[in-house]
Amino acid sequence: MRRYIALAVVSMAAVLALVGVSAQARVGTISGTVRDASGTAVPGVTVNLLDTTGRSRTTASDATGTFLFAGLAPGSYTLSTTRSGFLPASITAVVSASATTTLALTLQADPRQRADTPADTKAQNGQLAPAPPPLPQAAPAVAGGVIGGIVDYRAASMFPREAPFNTEAYDRIDDNQWTEVGRKPLSTFSIDVDTASYSNVRRYLTQGTLPPKDAVRIEELVNYFSYDYAEPRGATPFSIVTSVGEAPWNRRHRLALIGLQARHMDSGSVPPRNLVFLIDVSGSMATPNKLPLVKASLAMLARNLTEKDRLAIVVYAGAAGLVLPSTSGADTSTILGALSRLEAGGSTNGAQGIQLAYKVAHDHFVRGGVNRVVLATDGDFNVGITSHGDLTRFIEEQRTSGISLSVLGFGMGNLKDSTMESLADRGNGNYSYIDSLNEAQKVLVEQAGGTLVTLAKDVKLQVEFNPRTVAAYRLIGYENRLLQDRDFNDDTKDAGDMGAGHSVTALYELIPAGETLDIPGIDPLKYQQTAPPSRAATPHELMTVKVRFKAPDADKSELTSVTVPTRAATSPELGFASAVAEFGMLLRESEHRGTASFADVRTLATRFKGADPYGHRAEFLRLIDAAEAVSQLRASGK
Repeated sequence: MRRYIALAVVSMAAVLALVGVSAQARVGTISGTVRDASGTAVPGVTVNLLDTTGRSRTTASDATGTFLFAGLAPGSYTLSTTRSGFLPASITAVVSASATTTLALTLQADPRQRADTPADTKAQNGQLAPAPPPLPQAAPAVAGGVIGGIVDYRAASMFPREAPFNTEAYDRIDDNQWTEVGRKPLSTFSIDVDTASYSNVRRYLTQGTLPPKDAVRIEELVNYFSYDYAEPRGATPFSIVTSVGEAPWNRRHRLALIGLQARHMDSGSVPPRNLVFLIDVSGSMATPNKLPLVKASLAMLARNLTEKDRLAIVVYAGAAGLVLPSTSGADTSTILGALSRLEAGGSTNGAQGIQLAYKVAHDHFVRGGVNRVVLATDGDFNVGITSHGDLTRFIEEQRTSGISLSVLGFGMGNLKDSTMESLADRGNGNYSYIDSLNEAQKVLVEQAGGTLVTLAKDVKLQVEFNPRTVAAYRLIGYENRLLQDRDFNDDTKDAGDMGAGHSVTALYELIPAGETLDIPGIDPLKYQQTAPPSRAATPHELMTVKVRFKAPDADKSELTSVTVPTRAATSPELGFASAVAEFGMLLRESEHRGTASFADVRTLATRFKGADPYGHRAEFLRLIDAAEAVSQLRASGK
C-alpha cells in the first residue's frame, strides 16, 4: 500500500453559517482524524454523517486526514467512511451542546484492491469508459518548505510546480479614488458575493509567492468570511447592518461598514433543484488540481442531493456531449459513476458546451425551483466561439429565462480569472475558486444554499453622504461593480444576486468634515458654487444607505433604506473586516494603505477573531504570516 504523507491543507472547511452566539451555544461539533493501520493520515476519505431522523451530511478528510462536522444538534450520530483501497468503517458518536466530540478512525486495507489502483480503462474526450476508476486520491508529497506555518504547495504533486509559462489572465484593477461629497454626494454599486479572489490569493501565498495585484479583489477577501449580522425580519429577504469606527491605517479618517445578511434556509426548505454540471474535460484540465479535483468536488455535492433534485452532466473538449441525462438526485451511484469515468483530453469548445448545458436545463426546467448551470473549468476557452462578447451576450439572454450560471475555477498556470468572473456575473451566478476539497465542501455542500438558491437578484446599493459630517469618501474594493447613479432606479440594469445565507460587506473610508482634503489633481471650481445643505443634513447623520432588489421571479425592484447616525457604534465585525481590507491593500500595494503593516493586520485580526469554530479566521492569521514572510523575501531580493 502506498504510504500517504500529509499535505497540510490550509484550513478545515466551514460547515454551517453562524446565525449568532446564542445559536452556537446550543450546538456541538465532531472533529476526527482518519489513519491507516500504520498510523499514516489518509486524505480524501468520504465521511458520511447520519442522524436519528435519517438526514445525512457528507465531508471529506483533508490532506492531514482531518475532518469536521460543526453546528450539530445534541444527539447520537452514525459516521461511515468510504475510500478506494480501504474497507468501509463506521462509528457512533454522541454530541453534546457547546462541546467537541473527538474521534480517531483507523482504516484497514482492502485485500482485494490496493489504495493506489490505477484506472483499468480510460475515457477519451469526455466519453464514458466501460468501467469506473476510483475517485481521485491525494498524491504523496515530496520534500518541501514551510512559509509562515503553511506547507508550500509547490512541493506537492497535487499542486505541481508551475510550468515555465504562465498565461493566467486578470482584469486590471485601479483603486477607487477619493470623491468630494460637495461634488458628488452619491456612491452607487452592485453587490458582490464572489469569493474566488480569497482562495486564489491563498493558493499563491501557499506556493510561496505574492499574488498579482490584479488578482486581489478586496471585496472578495472581505466577503469570504461570515459575520455575526442579524437575521432579517419581515418580508425583506435580507437585513441591513451598519457600523462606524476609526480607519486603522489612517487615524484621522473614519471607516463605515455596510452589511447585508440574507435569510438562512434549512435543508428542508430548499426548493427543487434542476442542476446541470458543465465540466471542462479538455487537455488543459489533465493535472491533479483540475479535473480530478473537479470530480471529487462535484461528488461531494452529488451525495447531498435528494429525490426532489435533478442532475445532468455535460462535458466539452473537442466536442460537447451529454454523459449523464437529467437524473434523480437520489440516484447517487449513477451520478458518481458518470463523474468517475471522465478523463481529460482534447481541445476546448467552451461555447458549444455552454449551449448544450442550457438546452438540457431548459428541457427539465422546474417552475418555482432552482434552475442552474454549474461550469467547472480553468476558463481556457480556445476552440470554437472564443469571442468574450458573444459568450456573455448568450449567457445574458439565457438568464432572462430563469436559468442561472455559477462558475467554479480550478488549477493554475492558465487560469482565466477574468473570463470566469465575467461569465458568472452575466449569468446571475457566483464565481468561486476551488483550491482544495475543503473549499469544495464550503462552497458546494455547506454553503449550497448561497451557491445555488437565489433569494434576491439585481441587488444595488446607493449611499448618500451628508456634507455636514463627511468631506470625502472612498469605497474600498468593488472597482468592477461601480454603477452610474441613474442606474440605481433603472430596473433594466443588471446587478449582483444574493443566495440563501449569503452576507455582503462593504467598507467606506471617510474624511470627516473639517479635515484638510489632500486630493491631488482637482483644481478649485471657478464658476460653480456648492449649494448649502438641506435641512435634512443635520450633524447627527453620517449617511443614508438605500438598497434596491428584486424577488427571484420579479422584474420590478423594491426599495429599502436605513440612516446611519454620526455616532454609530463600532463592532467586532467592523474590526475584523477592516483587518482583511488592510491585508488586501498591502497585497495590492495600494496608494491608500497609509500606515498599514502586516503586524497591524495581525494585531487587529487577532483582537477581533471571535469564536471562529470553523477555523477560517485562524487560517487568515496564518496567511498574514505567509504574506509577511514572502514580502520580506522579495524586499531582500532573495
